[in-house]
Amino acid sequence: MPGKTEIKGRGARSNATSRYIADKREAFDDGWDEAGDAPPRLDTTLMPERARKIISSNDSPDIGFDRSVNPYKGCEHGCIYCYARPNHAYLGLSPGQDFETKIFFKPDAARLLEAELSRPKYRPKLIHIGGDTDPYQPAERRLEITRDILQVMDRFSHPVSIITKSNLIARDIDILARLAERNLTAACISITTLDRSLARDMEPRAATPMRRLDAIRRLSDAGIPVMVGFAPVIPGLNDHEMEAVLEAAADAGAERAMFVTLRLPLEIKALFREWLTDARPDRAKRVISLIRQARGGRDYDPEWGSRMRGSGPLADLLAQRFAKTCARLKLNVTRRQLDTAAFQVPPRPGDQLGLFDAA
Repeated sequence: MPGKTEIKGRGARSNATSRYIADKREAFDDGWDEAGDAPPRLDTTLMPERARKIISSNDSPDIGFDRSVNPYKGCEHGCIYCYARPNHAYLGLSPGQDFETKIFFKPDAARLLEAELSRPKYRPKLIHIGGDTDPYQPAERRLEITRDILQVMDRFSHPVSIITKSNLIARDIDILARLAERNLTAACISITTLDRSLARDMEPRAATPMRRLDAIRRLSDAGIPVMVGFAPVIPGLNDHEMEAVLEAAADAGAERAMFVTLRLPLEIKALFREWLTDARPDRAKRVISLIRQARGGRDYDPEWGSRMRGSGPLADLLAQRFAKTCARLKLNVTRRQLDTAAFQVPPRPGDQLGLFDAA
């Protein structure tokens, strides 16, 4: 299909223009490409973003946090289902291949965070890292922005949760273990499938499923509470793996679990359908039919409460399977409440010590 070529290491098959741009681009085959030519290569471009603040807030009642920090915009992991893709349209870029190849990073994130936490009127509350795009995507290996953020959290004794599908999180076990000793952190590792072939097609630059399980094991062994996220559940594609993923994660040391049913808002609907037709043509129609069955006959249901899990008999069955498996594996038995009372702005060089502070 012209303009819909699979590119190695990329999830989206096309690069449709941002919905906010009036002029539309459409690729076409002019006949000049020679048969057998290698597929085009898309390089990643990293661009600094000079943000004025780093802590974002939300009032969504079906999300377990209302404050978050996102070191990156766009994500090189290239997960075709990523709910953050449409945000690239606000930048005048495509939620398709631009989202995977034009990555914005916030070099001043740690400095901004320290300044915001130091404000006299600041009151501590859980901050979540990675609520938008993955904080441990490939660029983090070199830039270390997420690590710098965690070091600030450690110095301020601030509660923080983090979600990723990368085993790079194990690099920061030294900081996370110190936070965990004070009941200040919990991690979530997302595992969508144990099938290497499906993972490679659907999440082309994310860590393999086995590496994610290894990250759970290493975090758990270090005393860091770990949740597994079976997200998203895609009916007809990976839903049959729910029990296997939860079992493997529990064996690796996960103590909690959650799941989210696939959402297809805005551009994600077309991007996912395009990918599915190309990557899994034998089951594309059935998968789309089942997705709609779990969404009241629609591709997406934006209602609070149902947008994460879906509705109807199929959605109810998924929830029942999840609950029974968690009960059998003793997942979600306890719920940790991270400590906010330990928060303290550390003294800066030159600050005068209080009368009763240790010398």
